[in-house]
Amino acid sequence: MTILQAVVLGVVQGLTEFLPVSSTAHLILLPHLLGWQLQADAVFAFDVLLQLGTLAAVLIYFHRDLIEIAAAMLQGITQRTPWQTPTARLGWLLIAGTIPAVVLGIAFKPYIEALHQQPAVVAGVLAGTAALIFGAEHWGRRERPLATLTALDALLIGAFQASALVPGVSRSAATMCGALLRGLQRPDAARFSFLLSVPVLAGAGVLAAADLAATPNVSALLLPLLIGTFTSMLVGLASIYWLLSYLQRRTLLVFGWYRIAAGLLALAVLLLRA
Repeated sequence: MTILQAVVLGVVQGLTEFLPVSSTAHLILLPHLLGWQLQADAVFAFDVLLQLGTLAAVLIYFHRDLIEIAAAMLQGITQRTPWQTPTARLGWLLIAGTIPAVVLGIAFKPYIEALHQQPAVVAGVLAGTAALIFGAEHWGRRERPLATLTALDALLIGAFQASALVPGVSRSAATMCGALLRGLQRPDAARFSFLLSVPVLAGAGVLAAADLAATPNVSALLLPLLIGTFTSMLVGLASIYWLLSYLQRRTLLVFGWYRIAAGLLALAVLLLRA
């Protein structure tokens, strides 16, 4: 992998991790569409590790929130009142929302990795799951603040997040749409989605690091990985700022239409090349 390819993938990861358009689909499809010849097992781990850059972006943007959540949870545990404050409760809800993805991700890891080698399937999923965005915007009431979130809400949103293990679904789209369907307001749905990404991205990064360490000639990927990850962090931070501002006054519908156009275009190119 060249430095230029790493930068391009870092920009793509940073742009698409938080927008509801599936970063995984873009990272899978772009090399195929551009004709890049990359080692399949290495590029899978490389793509996942790029998420550490966007994880860093979340940690930077939400560092005060995360510190407050951790402190409130610790205080609640020591005082034996873990559910006492809204901040501590939010922390436990984030843990609850992470459980479905962890369980299913471990159970179906080989099948999920196999789907990464099926770009036509990924393109179809990218286009088809635009229906999730249209449905959430149509049926979501968007009247509840984040403080009203319950354990059941968190588990259901977590189940939506687990569906994003299928490449092309989009973790951010699944969680934001799940939150909208539970009645959350758009900015609060996005905030919960971003916070919920922290444990998932961290866990996926640890597993991918182990996979990459077992890859032959791994040292050749270290510099591109560092550059790509740093790039994804910078672009991801800008994406968070932009999306939270955008959702204050606009819907997710444009991303649904983009998914249909991008997915069908990629599918057409792949079929023509077959």
